[in-house]
Amino acid sequence: MEHVTSRWGVLVLIRLLERPHRFAELRRSITPIGPVSEKMLGQTLQSLERDGLVNRDVKPVIPPHVDYSLTDLGREAAEQVRALALWTNERMDQVAKAREHYDVAKERA
Repeated sequence: MEHVTSRWGVLVLIRLLERPHRFAELRRSITPIGPVSEKMLGQTLQSLERDGLVNRDVKPVIPPHVDYSLTDLGREAAEQVRALALWTNERMDQVAKAREHYDVAKERA
């Protein structure tokens, strides 16, 4: 659960839901949202692979060609994560209003 819901885990799953990616391509697609180091992305992919959510497909060519894709379990998790991300994005105005209302009420107390 921790790997699926981590900052980078969520972004990796959602990106891989679109299609398989190579490491550098995946890193570039995530970077506009927030800069991810090679080390952190590598650890995230390794954790998701260990959990059975990501496939790592190494092609025997020079230079090495590695594709990352979702397993069936990973696709299922990614669809759930994406649905939550979309819901959160759609409800941010309501969350902001609720926070404002809460803060005003706390200041009065």
